Amino acid sequence: MKEQKIDTSKFYGLMHTDIEGIDALIELALNIRWSWNHASDKLWEHLDPELWEFTRNPWVILQTVSRDRLEEHLTDPVFQEKLNDLLEANEQAISAPSWFQQNHPKTALTTIAYFSMEYMLNEALPIYAGGLGNVAGDQLKAASDLGVPVVAVGLLYAKGYFRQEIGKYGTQNALFPYNDPGQLPVTPLRLPNGEWLRIKVSLPGHPIWLRAWQVQVGRARLYLLDSNDAANLPIHRGITDELYGGGPELRIKQEIILGIGGYRLLKALDIKPEVCHMNEGHAAFLVLERANDFMKANGTSFEEALAVTRTGNLFTTHTAVAAGFDHFSPSSMEYHLGAYAKKQLGLDFNDLMALGRADINNRSESFNMAYLAIRGSGAVNGVSRLHGEVSRNLFNNLFPRWPVEEVPVGHVTNGVHMPCWDSKYADEIWTESCGKDRWRGELADHTAHISKLSDEKLWEFRTRSRNRLVDFIRARFERQAIVLGLPSEVVGIANQVFDPDTLTLGFARRFVPYKRPDLLLHDPERLVRILNNSEHPVQLVLAGKAPPFDEAGKGLIRKWVQFIQQHNLYKHVLFLSDYDMMLAENLVQGVDVWLNTPRRPWEASGTSGMKVLVNGGLNLSVLDGWWAEAYTPEVGWALGDGQEHGDDPAWDAHEAATLYEILEQQVVPEFYAHNKKGVSEIWVERMRKSMATLTPRFSTNRTVREYMEDFYLPAAINYKKCAARKGAKGKKIVSVGNELKNKWNAIQFGSVEIESARQKHHFKVPIWLPEINLKHIQVELFAEGINGGAPEKIKMKFDWMGEDGAHNFYAQVNTSRPINHYTVRIVPSYEGISVPLENNLIQWQH
Repeated sequence: MKEQKIDTSKFYGLMHTDIEGIDALIELALNIRWSWNHASDKLWEHLDPELWEFTRNPWVILQTVSRDRLEEHLTDPVFQEKLNDLLEANEQAISAPSWFQQNHPKTALTTIAYFSMEYMLNEALPIYAGGLGNVAGDQLKAASDLGVPVVAVGLLYAKGYFRQEIGKYGTQNALFPYNDPGQLPVTPLRLPNGEWLRIKVSLPGHPIWLRAWQVQVGRARLYLLDSNDAANLPIHRGITDELYGGGPELRIKQEIILGIGGYRLLKALDIKPEVCHMNEGHAAFLVLERANDFMKANGTSFEEALAVTRTGNLFTTHTAVAAGFDHFSPSSMEYHLGAYAKKQLGLDFNDLMALGRADINNRSESFNMAYLAIRGSGAVNGVSRLHGEVSRNLFNNLFPRWPVEEVPVGHVTNGVHMPCWDSKYADEIWTESCGKDRWRGELADHTAHISKLSDEKLWEFRTRSRNRLVDFIRARFERQAIVLGLPSEVVGIANQVFDPDTLTLGFARRFVPYKRPDLLLHDPERLVRILNNSEHPVQLVLAGKAPPFDEAGKGLIRKWVQFIQQHNLYKHVLFLSDYDMMLAENLVQGVDVWLNTPRRPWEASGTSGMKVLVNGGLNLSVLDGWWAEAYTPEVGWALGDGQEHGDDPAWDAHEAATLYEILEQQVVPEFYAHNKKGVSEIWVERMRKSMATLTPRFSTNRTVREYMEDFYLPAAINYKKCAARKGAKGKKIVSVGNELKNKWNAIQFGSVEIESARQKHHFKVPIWLPEINLKHIQVELFAEGINGGAPEKIKMKFDWMGEDGAHNFYAQVNTSRPINHYTVRIVPSYEGISVPLENNLIQWQH
């Protein structure tokens, strides 16, 4: 293996860079690929077992290990051989031909820039809060596996999201430990001359300097910005302190840094993405900066630059309620971005505000970041099939007079990065049946592979996984009980709680009212009977954080803790504090059943239940988010009727009763239906079906390939066409759009004539089009879809021009539907435009 040349000047706070062989350890520690390829775990454990157990952070170990210990291990032939093998495996994984290279060798796509407020990559880099970061981190890892050319942009938070402590009586306390950059697996991003790359962003009164950092994620790179630069005012140095901390004034500054600063960072690095992917609306200000950059480089107006650049932007929304989007007041927008709009974009402030308002004429309406993202994108998607439907309703107000089913929001259902979430036992099972590279290329139903595994082997796999979880729970709870000063009798039994042979349920997520984490507590006595059943006992492990200022959410945590205390249920139910990625990994790898009880349709996707699939766990969930499209009776259990009931207390009571019933009559009896070998055949069959059919479907491998083929590749092609010849096509799009807008309201319809013979209907209609080019519109017959099907749209043909100036159109329809189902309408239709996303004009026959 050739010697690696490491520039030790770029490391922040690392000692002992002169030791021979240290560069190999540095290379390994600074590529977060170790977080989903656990082959190097033993290496770090040898260097410092205790620190590895607590931090799972190789870079911290290199910061703290003594010189003597490093030299001892680096001169040990066995250690050195293991290190060389790992480096070679890393090199092979990174340089081997990838799925992307093999399937898209001549693509126009060279770079996707992925922007997200948070990334969950590993507990060693705590810059995440929950689901949004989970999606971003897992997709970045899958992009690395598949060789998809992604660079990611985010923020480096000095304190991250809060750490949770739960007091004796269930009160959540928020803690904010400092993230020392020197102990995170990040390096300063330096220019060729050694200068630390710093990005300048203007805020009122004083510019902000942003320090740039980089994280290696397999083949991919994540770039992070932070505001803790010595040249900044004290008030500005703390902008990137906390993830989702502070109020709207702090949030708008963070989002300016992410969107505008993030795009400027790419420019400083000479990275020219064809596609920019916004993971939620937090990054939407990049729409403005990308257009600004194109405008300056090509001498166009902002409107023309936006028409060009939006074709290369993708917006993914994760929000299921309108209140969930970031809103900024007109005064805040003017204070922070008024000068930017005027001096940089050449825009009147009200024209800027119009990009983020539903009613562009309502000057008191706040600025909605999701609206900016939609108006600045060539495509929009939700994160599950059901969430796509929900989002079309949420954004219907941006497309007045358009049927809700034609609101331009598609969907790509989320997945999880299976190599990151599988246990070592799961990895052994999958490797034996499907091979080591099962998540790096095309995915298929694994029924044939999993069917080769015996019932006994699968049952043993789950038993070992549960045993490991019980060991983890005991150690974690004992530490928690001592730190919190719980009664001595509780501390005394802490290392004996839970039973390795008992059916184990898991519930862990954000504690907010819509997720109904207290649904199981609707009838406490009935739950106690289920848990304490002498023949078929059940145990439940819970975890989760309530947002720091959400008193209702904190009350839900208190409710569980007090329930456990009141009924002395420590041996059957535990609430583990400080839910983070390490805790999540252990839970999803060990539980038998994952519970999820949100109010439909407020769970946009949900990913926690996907993580148990690869580990042989089963789901019992409300038919919401991903489970609404995953569920069949063979793979798990469903709660609810697939309809929306709002926050009706009567429905909550009904679903709680149903949940108890499913547990009592199905889940518990099936788990304990042991044959002579001590195996539940019916349970193993569910496991087998779930693992084989759902794991590939809900892997980020599938998700990223879907983004690639349905969104990234078309966006790259469209962007290059629009950007060619200094945006000539974009200029034409703006010109035609403005011409249509000015003449649209003068369109007039004549009476529709229909000649029918049996099921053949000939429609004719005269339309007065005031100097509108027929090449720029489409006249259609429209009928709503039947039974939830797609609407029917039939293009009408131009026939002849009447003496009175009317354009006469006709169409023939063969249908058994009543003819009054059909209405004539006119929509824009010209080259390079996505209707109604980029032009929402529409006229209907009255």
